[in-house]
Amino acid sequence: MKHIAAYMLAVLGGKAHPTAEDVIAILKSVDAKYEEEKIKQLCEELKGKNLEELIEEGKKKMSTVAVAAAPAAAAAAPAAAAAEEKKEEKKEEKKEEEEEEEEGDFGLDLFA
Repeated sequence: MKHIAAYMLAVLGGKAHPTAEDVIAILKSVDAKYEEEKIKQLCEELKGKNLEELIEEGKKKMSTVAVAAAPAAAAAAPAAAAAEEKKEEKKEEKKEEEEEEEEGDFGLDLFA
Protein backbone atom coordinates (compact mmCIF):
# COMPACT_ATOMS: atom_id res chain seq x y z
CA MET A 1 0.00 0.00 0.00
CA LYS A 2 2.80 2.41 0.83
CA HIS A 3 4.37 1.69 -2.57
CA ILE A 4 1.17 2.76 -4.30
CA ALA A 5 0.85 5.81 -2.07
CA ALA A 6 4.42 6.86 -2.88
CA TYR A 7 3.72 6.34 -6.59
CA MET A 8 0.64 8.52 -6.33
CA LEU A 9 2.61 11.20 -4.47
CA ALA A 10 5.15 11.23 -7.27
CA VAL A 11 2.35 11.73 -9.80
CA LEU A 12 0.87 14.53 -7.71
CA GLY A 13 4.35 16.03 -7.54
CA GLY A 14 4.39 16.45 -11.31
CA LYS A 15 5.81 13.19 -12.69
CA ALA A 16 3.26 11.67 -15.07
CA HIS A 17 5.10 8.33 -15.10
CA PRO A 18 7.35 7.95 -12.04
CA THR A 19 10.22 5.51 -12.10
CA ALA A 20 11.10 3.02 -9.39
CA GLU A 21 13.86 5.39 -8.29
CA ASP A 22 11.32 8.20 -7.84
CA VAL A 23 9.12 6.01 -5.65
CA ILE A 24 12.10 4.74 -3.64
CA ALA A 25 13.31 8.31 -3.08
CA ILE A 26 9.93 9.25 -1.61
CA LEU A 27 9.90 6.21 0.69
CA LYS A 28 13.49 6.85 1.78
CA SER A 29 12.62 10.45 2.63
CA VAL A 30 10.29 9.21 5.38
CA ASP A 31 12.51 6.27 6.45
CA ALA A 32 9.91 3.75 5.26
CA LYS A 33 10.83 0.15 4.52
CA TYR A 34 10.25 -0.88 0.94
CA GLU A 35 10.63 -3.80 -1.43
CA GLU A 36 12.49 -2.74 -4.53
CA GLU A 37 11.20 -5.63 -6.67
CA LYS A 38 7.59 -4.81 -5.89
CA ILE A 39 8.17 -1.15 -6.71
CA LYS A 40 9.76 -2.06 -10.04
CA GLN A 41 6.84 -4.36 -10.81
CA LEU A 42 4.34 -1.61 -9.89
CA CYS A 43 6.06 0.93 -12.13
CA GLU A 44 6.25 -1.57 -14.98
CA GLU A 45 2.53 -2.39 -14.72
CA LEU A 46 1.57 1.30 -14.61
CA LYS A 47 3.94 2.32 -17.39
CA GLY A 48 2.11 4.36 -20.02
CA LYS A 49 -1.17 4.38 -18.08
CA ASN A 50 -2.95 7.46 -16.80
CA LEU A 51 -3.35 7.25 -13.03
CA GLU A 52 -6.54 9.34 -13.00
CA GLU A 53 -8.19 6.97 -15.50
CA LEU A 54 -7.14 3.95 -13.43
CA ILE A 55 -8.69 5.51 -10.33
CA GLU A 56 -11.96 6.12 -12.20
CA GLU A 57 -12.01 2.51 -13.41
CA GLY A 58 -11.41 1.37 -9.85
CA LYS A 59 -14.30 3.50 -8.57
CA LYS A 60 -16.63 1.88 -11.10
CA LYS A 61 -15.54 -1.59 -10.02
CA MET A 62 -15.91 -0.71 -6.34
CA SER A 63 -19.44 0.55 -6.89
CA THR A 64 -20.46 -2.88 -8.24
CA VAL A 65 -18.82 -4.61 -5.29
CA ALA A 66 -20.65 -2.40 -2.81
CA VAL A 67 -23.99 -3.23 -4.43
CA ALA A 68 -23.26 -6.96 -4.26
CA ALA A 69 -22.24 -6.69 -0.60
CA ALA A 70 -25.43 -4.87 0.44
CA PRO A 71 -27.70 -7.96 0.34
CA ALA A 72 -25.23 -9.87 2.48
CA ALA A 73 -25.23 -7.06 5.03
CA ALA A 74 -29.02 -6.95 4.97
CA ALA A 75 -29.17 -10.69 5.58
CA ALA A 76 -26.78 -10.39 8.51
CA ALA A 77 -28.89 -7.71 10.22
CA PRO A 78 -31.72 -10.04 11.36
CA ALA A 79 -29.18 -12.49 12.76
CA ALA A 80 -27.55 -9.71 14.75
CA ALA A 81 -30.93 -8.57 16.03
CA ALA A 82 -31.78 -12.13 17.12
CA ALA A 83 -28.48 -12.41 18.96
CA GLU A 84 -29.17 -9.12 20.72
CA GLU A 85 -32.62 -10.37 21.78
CA LYS A 86 -31.07 -13.51 23.28
CA LYS A 87 -28.64 -11.37 25.28
CA GLU A 88 -31.51 -9.28 26.60
CA GLU A 89 -33.46 -12.43 27.57
CA LYS A 90 -30.46 -13.79 29.47
CA LYS A 91 -30.05 -10.49 31.31
CA GLU A 92 -33.74 -10.51 32.28
CA GLU A 93 -33.55 -14.12 33.50
CA LYS A 94 -30.49 -13.33 35.58
CA LYS A 95 -32.21 -10.31 37.16
CA GLU A 96 -35.26 -12.44 38.01
CA GLU A 97 -33.07 -15.07 39.67
CA GLU A 98 -31.29 -12.43 41.76
CA GLU A 99 -34.62 -10.93 42.85
CA GLU A 100 -35.91 -14.35 43.93
CA GLU A 101 -32.79 -14.94 46.01
CA GLU A 102 -33.19 -11.59 47.74
CA GLU A 103 -36.89 -12.15 48.55
CA GLY A 104 -36.57 -15.46 50.40
CA ASP A 105 -34.60 -15.36 53.68
CA PHE A 106 -35.81 -18.83 54.72
CA GLY A 107 -36.18 -17.74 58.34
CA LEU A 108 -32.46 -17.24 58.75
CA ASP A 109 -32.54 -13.61 59.82
CA LEU A 110 -29.53 -12.91 62.04
CA PHE A 111 -31.14 -9.88 63.67
CA ALA A 112 -34.57 -11.33 64.48
